[in-house]
Amino acid sequence: KLPLVAVATTYSGSEMTAVWGNSDGKMKRTFKNAEVAPRLVIYDPELTYGLSPAVSAASGMNAIAHCVEAEYAPEAGPVTSFFALEALKRLATNLPIVVKSPNDEKARSDALFGAHLAGRALDMTSMGLEHKLAHVMGGRFGLNHAEAHAALVPWVTTWNAQGAPEAMARMAAALGVQDAAQALVDLSKQLGIRTLGALGFTADGISQAGGLITSMSFPNPRNVD
Repeated sequence: KLPLVAVATTYSGSEMTAVWGNSDGKMKRTFKNAEVAPRLVIYDPELTYGLSPAVSAASGMNAIAHCVEAEYAPEAGPVTSFFALEALKRLATNLPIVVKSPNDEKARSDALFGAHLAGRALDMTSMGLEHKLAHVMGGRFGLNHAEAHAALVPWVTTWNAQGAPEAMARMAAALGVQDAAQALVDLSKQLGIRTLGALGFTADGISQAGGLITSMSFPNPRNVD
């Protein structure tokens, strides 16, 4: 029950949530408890100057996963949507600059603000297929959490798009594009995001991962089988 202070040095935004996770080598399970939420969060863009482009990109895409899932979560509403869409816009605009310009204070400050808003949106909503897949990739197959999110979010968004047309339209408008899912695919390529295969996941794990996912219960705009 100690009061926590978080100093954010990546772009995931998870410091703004009351979510905590536990991995036992077989599964990662997440829980919510207000006691784990920091009382104070400090953002200083200069603290991110030494962060590698790869970690900057992956953690930023992790925050984008928060935005997307918050937008089509069953609890979504005007407040969560404001947070998610503003975060999505700031992250998509600034992550390419962050990756190319290590000391661009404005881009890094905007990206941190985007991450902050993404975390707030996630904290008010439920996690769907994308997060559950990322947890399986990390808990069962040992993949890095942010990199798993980064690899998954464009493609899970693409797959879920038909089940959430209104959310997709809102995200497309925020990004100034016709197709939000395609914009995320393009962004991931621009940022050099690695695929699940490049991260060490192999075809041998597909049936096991699928079995784990379909045994879970979670909200998602498209039925998962």
